[in-house]
Amino acid sequence: MRIAYFVIILFLSCLAKSSFAEESDKQVDPFPEEVTSVTEHELEVGDTTLDYTATAGTSFVFNKEHKKIGNIFYVAYTKKQGGKNRPITFAYNGGPGSASVWLHMGALGPKRVVMDKDGFMPKPPYQAVDNAYSILDLTDIVFIDPVGTGYSRAAAEGSNQDFHGTWEDIETVSEFIRLYLTRNNRWSSPKYLAGESYGTLRSAGIAYHMGQNLGVNFNGIILISSILNYTLDEFDQGVNIQAPIMLLPTYTATAFYHGKLGTKFKTVEEAIASAKQFAMSDYAIALLQGDLIDLDKKRTIARQLADLTGLPVEQIFRRNLIIDMSTFLHFLRRDEGLTLGRLDSRFTTPEIDAMEQPGYRDPSYMAIHGPYTETLMNYIRSDLKFNTDLVYHILGGGVSSWKTEKFSKDAFDMSRKLRHAMLRNPDMKVFVANGYYDMATPFFATEYNFSHMGLPKEFRDNIMMTYYQSGHMMYIRKPDLIKLKKDLNNFYLFSK
Repeated sequence: MRIAYFVIILFLSCLAKSSFAEESDKQVDPFPEEVTSVTEHELEVGDTTLDYTATAGTSFVFNKEHKKIGNIFYVAYTKKQGGKNRPITFAYNGGPGSASVWLHMGALGPKRVVMDKDGFMPKPPYQAVDNAYSILDLTDIVFIDPVGTGYSRAAAEGSNQDFHGTWEDIETVSEFIRLYLTRNNRWSSPKYLAGESYGTLRSAGIAYHMGQNLGVNFNGIILISSILNYTLDEFDQGVNIQAPIMLLPTYTATAFYHGKLGTKFKTVEEAIASAKQFAMSDYAIALLQGDLIDLDKKRTIARQLADLTGLPVEQIFRRNLIIDMSTFLHFLRRDEGLTLGRLDSRFTTPEIDAMEQPGYRDPSYMAIHGPYTETLMNYIRSDLKFNTDLVYHILGGGVSSWKTEKFSKDAFDMSRKLRHAMLRNPDMKVFVANGYYDMATPFFATEYNFSHMGLPKEFRDNIMMTYYQSGHMMYIRKPDLIKLKKDLNNFYLFSK
């Protein structure tokens, strides 16, 4: 059950199912030679004008016998006259099966997709503009598309099975990083990892693997919408009581945003604080009792949950006090004919659309898929001058059979490896960005995970937690993009 669940949620965790057909395991090599396109640009960040070089290209992936097994597509941004001692950050998204487009064109890179100020979809055609909130003033950046995403493909002696697994992916991306550091003489640079969603799990694994096996220690790790322990989100017919507890504060924040909690709370933070207190006390005790709970007590808990979620008391009571995510998303505003977004629960779509389509269609993903795809395709060819007719896999690319056997030995909890990496490298700092309206990687689960890593006090002080009034991609909302930039400025200073 757990492995089957894990395969499903990994594929959905960053975004949603790809519209692209899965490719065959073996295919014609699209890049028989490594190719690069180098262009020169400038960008204003704050009061600074940056002259920088953009390199879009492919790097071969080799097996232990040094036989080529694939190609990784990347885009690197380096400040002119920056020097080999300038910080360098390796960035990627999650999925697994997602290209790096979201962090690349939404938050960290020198260009960003224009959305409405609250992050909702504008009218097409879509535009990319200079990103005044890029981190390029702080660090060089290399955006990586793991094999199966973007233009990255298995090739030559390789197949998808060489890449599509938890540790296969970690080792492949680690090898790309090692090779990039070597070829570009960046071993003496302060080194950072930046991952989103499943990319946070990848980052924890890379920090462990490269520190343990390759002698590479990182100055800092940036975890955006973190998910390190997948068991915390697993609804399993009441067997696992952690998931409903972990999601309750996000339910409450969402119900507050949609005006379903009346006037009891003045701010979303006040509502969240109440939900946290209840989740870790009376609610947790009630779920621990299961079928042994007194019926009067069960009804009292159901009423309290109704006050914190906006759902009907009887519905909660009938479901034995467990509100699964699908129920919440579909029922909070069902009387208005609306269902909510999973990546960002501020978004809505007509319920009939979600119910009639095969599977759940996330309105928050539908709002960003078109704008990010269109602008990236134009940017790669027009600005970066990288030309290929190959399909760029925003999502998908053959990862539906993701292998998790090695990860299962760690109980599907990569925070164990992150703990090891932090103890091995005491100066490494960790930045964690959380969206209040993120159902895919709920912030309370992240807090719980980090508070149960068993770190000594001095190591817990190396962790910086930040929060935003949006969802999984908090940077699509401009006030949160601005806040994220300020928070990252502080983090890079903190990690020096």
